Amino acid sequence: MLKRRATLVFSSLVLYSAQSFANDDALPFSLAPPSIDAASWVLMDAKTGQILTAGNPDEQRNPASLTKLMTGYVVDRAIDQKRITRDDKVTVGQDAWGAGNPAFKGSSLMFLKPGDVLTVRDLSRGVIIDSGNDACVALADYVAGSQENFVGLMNQYVAKLGLKNTHFETVHGLDAPGQHSTARDLAVLSKAIIDGEPDFYQMYSEKTLTWNGITQNNRNGLLWDNSLHVDGLKTGHTETAGFNIIASNVVGNHRLIAVIMGGKSSKGREEQARKLLVWGQNNFDTVQLFHAGRAIGNENVWYGNPHTVEVGSDKDLYLSLPKNEINNVKAKYIIDKKELEAPLAANQKIGEIKVMDKDQELASYPLVVLQPVAEAGIFTRAIDYIKHKF
Repeated sequence: MLKRRATLVFSSLVLYSAQSFANDDALPFSLAPPSIDAASWVLMDAKTGQILTAGNPDEQRNPASLTKLMTGYVVDRAIDQKRITRDDKVTVGQDAWGAGNPAFKGSSLMFLKPGDVLTVRDLSRGVIIDSGNDACVALADYVAGSQENFVGLMNQYVAKLGLKNTHFETVHGLDAPGQHSTARDLAVLSKAIIDGEPDFYQMYSEKTLTWNGITQNNRNGLLWDNSLHVDGLKTGHTETAGFNIIASNVVGNHRLIAVIMGGKSSKGREEQARKLLVWGQNNFDTVQLFHAGRAIGNENVWYGNPHTVEVGSDKDLYLSLPKNEINNVKAKYIIDKKELEAPLAANQKIGEIKVMDKDQELASYPLVVLQPVAEAGIFTRAIDYIKHKF
């Protein structure tokens, strides 16, 4: 039996479950996405993790140099854990020497030599900007003692991030049996990078890097399109992978992540990512729905001190929705029990916030009490008992 249905109406109040959105690639609205010429793709809202459109998002494919996103992520976590610093000096070993490693022939390099001494920061820039396979090896050796140990760390973070269709065999992304990822998993990884250290993510926006007299351009050509506001992340290509790119742009406070895997050409992957980003920015907005701890209603509490309690959400809630749907969406909350009785703990779940678009239920979210309510004294409880009973 439900105690009460309280309807909350705001001009921009909307709510949708990011997880349910991510697990269902069909939007509950009739909004046609662009046609994408690639093997698989994803467009994600970077704030909420919602998948706004996708094609074959869970198809396991060769990530190629998109692997280096996890390499950078592992290095950044080592910095967070204070196991290393960005200013640590790293001496390049023999196994990171491009000219001495046949596997590196014709691949992307920072052009390191054995005995070179660089900071972790400069090697990280070499990974991100130059896509340097040699820089990946140098960092792996420094952080974990060997490439094998570092790959183990990469796969540990695969599990921690919940990347269900990803496994790494190399620190750099050159072809290796058993190495695979998906557009969805790489979008989740990209979101984790963006949500990490701002000064680390800033490296993904750098257009050029000069090391030892050699200047190389970032292969993400979308960084040069000032109208698109792209500030990351990475490209990748091998014969078996095709042309991959992950691009993120931000317009105002609205950030998107576009993943293209198996594109037809270098320019083609950029054009497909551009179509996704433009479509997403033109048609969606990210809205803050509720503030953690801010009341959306007040409810009576029997046998309590005090007799009323504020209710709401214990989390900041955001949602990306089609711009033309925002004003159609309303929320109401429903309390599970017929009546609330003390004692109640702060953030105790007492019901659900339900979100509707006309007659369609979009999602529900826990409704909690925002303050503790202690049991009242015996005299107050006796009076409440009489009122309650009669």
